[in-house]
Amino acid sequence: MSIIKTENIGVAFGDLHVLKGVSLTVEPKEVVCIIGPSGAGKSTFLRTLNHLEKIDSGKIFVEDNLLDDYENGKVNFKMPKKERAKVLLEMGMVFQRFNLFPHKTVLENVMIAPVHVKKVSREEAKKRAMDLLARVGLADKAGEYPSRLSGGQQQRVAIARALAMEPKIMLFDEPTSALDPELVGEVLNVMKQLAQDGMTMIVVTHEMAFAREVANRVLFMESGKIVEEGSPEQIFGAPKSERLQQFLKSVL
Repeated sequence: MSIIKTENIGVAFGDLHVLKGVSLTVEPKEVVCIIGPSGAGKSTFLRTLNHLEKIDSGKIFVEDNLLDDYENGKVNFKMPKKERAKVLLEMGMVFQRFNLFPHKTVLENVMIAPVHVKKVSREEAKKRAMDLLARVGLADKAGEYPSRLSGGQQQRVAIARALAMEPKIMLFDEPTSALDPELVGEVLNVMKQLAQDGMTMIVVTHEMAFAREVANRVLFMESGKIVEEGSPEQIFGAPKSERLQQFLKSVL
């Protein structure tokens, strides 16, 4: 059973077609990295998966359950709101910006969703939050406020916060692009560890070394389409399309 499947996803903002028939199947424990130039539609595609962006056409399945079926802007099927909300809780997302609550401590930031959304007891949420902060190397920062942390530390807190909801899949939208270069490694190391632990991940990234080392599959997007996909060895070692060859020349 696939964890996520999309069929011919289309998204348009007015006359601008941002996604043009994007189809993808992601298996449990698979790490899929999406690379490509700015404006290729990578982040928009990721945001359609957890309904931060509305689709105009295509189908989205999560664990073989159909969430949406649209055709030229018309709804053929939409999973009822309550059911859909439950399914979407299976997806954790980490953004470019950390979006932490500035008036809450690190520990409170990680605890808040399980307590309020999942109705987990504060005691249980606190124990889990401390375990997760230890996992991302920040147990000693539990009582600090976000403003006292570096960008890399804040992003690691954001990862712990997403993991606190015990998702089955993690979506990462260029999680290191807002960081100073010397802080990128600490975030990527946490993500590598997650991959080794068997977390299913879809990662939009500019970090080619990470994609090459960690991904099971790499997709190259351009102008709202998947132009090429394959193993890291194929994509980086023997790119077929001229456009991917040019892209890799410019970024490597």
